[in-house]
Amino acid sequence: MAASSTMPRMPSSLPFFAKLLVFVCLLVLTVAESMTLSDNALENIPSPGDDFDIKNGKLLAPILIPRVPGTEGQVRTQKHFVDFFTQNLPEWVLEWQNSTSKTPVTGNKEVPFSNLIFRRDPPWAKNGDVSRLTLVAHYDSKYEPEGFIGAIDSAAPCAMLMHIARSIEDALKAKWEKMEKDGATDDGLEETQGIQIIFLDGEEAFKHWTEDDSLYGARSLAEEWEFKFHGSTATYRTPLDSISLFVLLDLLGSKDPTIPSYFLTTHWAYRAIAGLEQRMRQLNILESKPKFPFLPDGNKTANRFTRSYIDDDHRPFMERGVDILHLIPSPFPDVWHEMTDDGEHLDLPTVRDWARIMTAFTVDWMGIQEFMPKLAGTKAKRNGVAATTTPSKRTEL
Repeated sequence: MAASSTMPRMPSSLPFFAKLLVFVCLLVLTVAESMTLSDNALENIPSPGDDFDIKNGKLLAPILIPRVPGTEGQVRTQKHFVDFFTQNLPEWVLEWQNSTSKTPVTGNKEVPFSNLIFRRDPPWAKNGDVSRLTLVAHYDSKYEPEGFIGAIDSAAPCAMLMHIARSIEDALKAKWEKMEKDGATDDGLEETQGIQIIFLDGEEAFKHWTEDDSLYGARSLAEEWEFKFHGSTATYRTPLDSISLFVLLDLLGSKDPTIPSYFLTTHWAYRAIAGLEQRMRQLNILESKPKFPFLPDGNKTANRFTRSYIDDDHRPFMERGVDILHLIPSPFPDVWHEMTDDGEHLDLPTVRDWARIMTAFTVDWMGIQEFMPKLAGTKAKRNGVAATTTPSKRTEL
């Protein structure tokens, strides 16, 4: 493995039983997975701080509005994403994937759905030769009840993804510039790794959760990517094949979440994040004080996995062979699909902690810890809070 090695991952093209064999081998390595980042590197992971303020925060506040597909709120949220990346991260490439569909509540009217894909690849890499870590959240909100915001569902996860992108940009650029300078862009020691962030539209059902009334954006994108072929000499046949891991964040932002490990084939990645959470708590980096770890299943054994899962945006991709890591609480938070799922009912220390944990995971995956900008000030200041601060088949339908 190269000097800038990342955590071990499951090859996406393997059949299921081959993945199980690889899983056994990877399990031996997962004991040390969370040790790739040094303690100093973990302490250097930035907090979103005031950018997650529910009234004036630059990242979160603009998303805390109703975001029903086909409405002004949907367009305003799309503009927020586009403006953020255009102004702060201009080297991320935006791809729109649009579709329309009738719904049970709109009669013959076609409702527009727009997925936004923000992609950052090494500057020398060809599109079909890049394996991408794929971080995903849906940005739409429920049609009913009127005025529903959906802070955990999924405004807060969207803000987390924006924070991750901003936090890693300088390090990605520095790593790739060094690789070009050293002539290490095609040395065969490391696969060409990029990253993409997908904001999916139309996750919510308009009336009742069914195969047809749910996952509008995810179904459209997965189907399109299945038949969007790269060139004949490309390393990866389609954009789906290019996904090294599909990480879906949903219903995150309430206090004391419990996130199970749902899939045996990606349990190695779950263990890595669980290890990062444990170490960050031991280092007193995180703000929240949960009764139990966010991710308690690190030691889950293979015989405890079943075929059951929570239906969500990952399903159309999973059905096409993409490896999935689903970060969703079970049981669901009490505010789920209630009018109380708003900014005032977010547990902001938990929201900020999720942002830092997932940023650490992304830094580790992309192998950029040595290139991360050094944060100045005390640990409390780096946390973005004062030292005296205290914590203020089922479906995801």
